Amino acid sequence: MTNDNAYWRETRRLTLVLFAIWVLVTFVMNWFARELNELVIFGFPLGFYMGAQGLLFVYLSIIWFYNRSMRKLDAKYGVHDD
Repeated sequence: MTNDNAYWRETRRLTLVLFAIWVLVTFVMNWFARELNELVIFGFPLGFYMGAQGLLFVYLSIIWFYNRSMRKLDAKYGVHDD
């Protein structure tokens, strides 16, 4: 296996895992919003809190983690932006 194949295999794996987290957080949180509203955090129902603040934090965390991981992969395999 060449370095190119290993690089793209790791890139695809990272992308699919983060995409699965995005789908889980986006759609599952909405699907169970009524049940989540029974839990209260800082005086707000969890479903409302996740819709108003929590999902934004999760999305930014996914972007940050993807950026950090891709920089490490690029350094590992010697991929440089020109």
